[in-house]
Amino acid sequence: MKTFKEFLKGKNTLKPSVEFQIFNSLNKLKCDYFIHEHPALKTVEDSKISRGIMDGGHSKNLFLRDKKKNNFLITTNEDQKIDLKNLEKKLGTSRLSFGSPDRLYEFLGVKPGSVSPFALINDHKKRVSFYIDKNLLNETILNFHPLTNNLTISLKTKDFERFLQSIKRAYNEVSFK
Repeated sequence: MKTFKEFLKGKNTLKPSVEFQIFNSLNKLKCDYFIHEHPALKTVEDSKISRGIMDGGHSKNLFLRDKKKNNFLITTNEDQKIDLKNLEKKLGTSRLSFGSPDRLYEFLGVKPGSVSPFALINDHKKRVSFYIDKNLLNETILNFHPLTNNLTISLKTKDFERFLQSIKRAYNEVSFK
């Protein structure tokens, strides 16, 4: 676990990578956060094995589309089972399916394995509806990938909500219980 300053040591800041977009946003908001470096993680199972002890809520993020080609980002607790038919009812839509990797990149600017609410920073046209699990918002600390799956940011839930406000993104709370 490193602070931003510790993370920068030995990095080439002349050619910043995609995650710096998130770091810069959080720094402008004066958010406290920590950066965890780890091997690239593609699944929740990979994350559980790799992370060791890391406090807070850990998420599962699904990029979905419906029959009308509407896009959804669903963020839940990592252990939450998702029934797409039940989710369709909660969202008031039908025929949900997973968005393709190309569609994911087109709308959120990330590749599979790197999806998180931070990717909403790339949705300038607001074409992705964001839903987050109410139970996850009850956590004091949240952990998300910053546009790349070899890093995780830990930050306070209130700072995450400030980040969303700064990019003018509303969210819808959904309950899976």
